[in-house]
Amino acid sequence: MKADARSTVPKSSSSLLNFMKKHYFLYLMLAPALILTLIFKYGPMYGAIIAFKDFSPIKGIMGSEWVGLYNFNKFLSSPNFEVIFMNTLKLSFFGLILSFPVPILLALMLNQIRRSAVKKNIQLFLYAPNFISVVVVVGMLFIFLSPTGPINQIFTWATGEPVMFMSRPEYFRWIYILSDIWTSAGWASIIYVAALANVDPELHNAANLDGANLLQRIRHIDLPTIRPIMAIVFILAAGGIMSIGFEKAYLMQTATNLPSSEIIPTYVYKIGLQSGDYAYSAAVGLFNSLINVVLLITVNFIVKKLNEGDGLY
Repeated sequence: MKADARSTVPKSSSSLLNFMKKHYFLYLMLAPALILTLIFKYGPMYGAIIAFKDFSPIKGIMGSEWVGLYNFNKFLSSPNFEVIFMNTLKLSFFGLILSFPVPILLALMLNQIRRSAVKKNIQLFLYAPNFISVVVVVGMLFIFLSPTGPINQIFTWATGEPVMFMSRPEYFRWIYILSDIWTSAGWASIIYVAALANVDPELHNAANLDGANLLQRIRHIDLPTIRPIMAIVFILAAGGIMSIGFEKAYLMQTATNLPSSEIIPTYVYKIGLQSGDYAYSAAVGLFNSLINVVLLITVNFIVKKLNEGDGLY
């Protein structure tokens, strides 16, 4: 079967044209997605050129003066660069490290539940937070963590004074990460639950007969099954380590927690849309994207070395 599959792959431009003519209907089905990708993903890349120009809306992109790397140097030499860059990196890195294992653990625990009705109810409970709007989630955080909220009532009773969770910079990062785990971990576990559903039950029965306990069965049967998926998910997550969601961070910002909450996406929004410095904000956003690309390639290379050649590409 593998040899037959390889024989259908076109080996030259003429054979490729013949292959496309023969299977034209498949390419017609692909065309809408391809066109939308070109328009909405690759088309806007043209606008990235303003990062290298002193952009003026009146002169337009091509009419604006070319300044080269001036906007990038301006950002790198800015007194805010180190704070903003480190805030973004810390929030992304700690978020990845803390949130990545949680969906795997949830999937492994769900896989041990044998009663279908109980399993479905637990899954519904875990998946539901993913469908709550970011605005609602942040509103809930402000209500529950406010000085007069239910959590601070406990602290006030125990210590005599409330904790200013949403105002103190040292609490911002942990509140952001833990709330993100609560909203996304259950939904992210779906892919692992689906992979574990393909595990042959006979493997577990045979391991039971050999005297393997639960942890040994998970280590030698379940984890090897989902290891390729874990590698791909980790690579994609690490490749987007600097791409933090703008909405939640911006909504959680207060005047007093800015030393920890000001990250690259919120900074780009403020200097681009609020201050109107489009060229500078484009340079900052492009700098952020370049770091993501470098991280994606680097992490993929490392994971392939550690995972017997299994990576994203």
